[in-house]
Amino acid sequence: MKTKLGIIGGSGLYDIGGLEDASWQTVETPWGAPSDALRVGRLGETDMVFVPRHGRGHVHTPSSVPYRANIDALKRLGVTDVIAVSACGSFREDMAPGDFVIVSDFIDRTFAREKSFFGPGCVAHMSVAHPVCARLGDACEDAARDAGVTVHRGGTYLAMEGPQFSSLAESKLYREVWGCDVIGMTNMPEAKLAREAELCYASVAMITDYDSWHPEHGSVEISDIIATLGANSSAAKTMVAGLPARLGEDRSTCPCGCDRALQHAIMTAPDARDPALVKKLDAVAGRVL
Repeated sequence: MKTKLGIIGGSGLYDIGGLEDASWQTVETPWGAPSDALRVGRLGETDMVFVPRHGRGHVHTPSSVPYRANIDALKRLGVTDVIAVSACGSFREDMAPGDFVIVSDFIDRTFAREKSFFGPGCVAHMSVAHPVCARLGDACEDAARDAGVTVHRGGTYLAMEGPQFSSLAESKLYREVWGCDVIGMTNMPEAKLAREAELCYASVAMITDYDSWHPEHGSVEISDIIATLGANSSAAKTMVAGLPARLGEDRSTCPCGCDRALQHAIMTAPDARDPALVKKLDAVAGRVL
């Protein structure tokens, strides 16, 4: 299988440079419209698809992002590997603004979003014990270091609903009691949906601030975040440019099993499945349905 790389750009990353034969392509999905048209092109010999998570101009809140449509559109276009790049706050002194964290796990505290492609009429129980692809994480770590970024390998991402930032009490809870490393608003249910779609998924957290726990930094200031976003976005684009050489042109079976995640997940008997829902799952779960 040929590698096709999907990039989900978070706050501050609304386009990606250097793509050859690039165009914005409108994609229709059974789950509605994606966040925006998708930027389709090539980076070297690697086909690439870019979706701005919040839409160009930042029109979607973290809760209104059409996560299912975005993942379906990427899968429908033949993407094999997805890398999410997201602005995040830090709960660790040594994970400073401007640093990147290769996320290894999540705690999902979102509550106002559709979290699965499956439902009544076609029930699936998906394991997300290991929600990110280590192979992709390796590539992101190497590419980010070569881009001159300070990189931290591994960290737990607390996904909050937003759009407001944390209270001081929440920030202390997530940091001191739950042991989280970074906080953001958008990697859930995105990571879960990517797993349901049997896509390899990695998350790169671009740190912009210390949330509200840090005694010397106080509350989050949006002006400080915007200033850091510019530098982070430039570094993220350099990182992305270095990914094709590390992933290779040909995509073999994923050693983490991401591309076989649905193998035993669907519980509903074939003769009891809702034909309308099964039809909507053509791109996401067509391999097993």
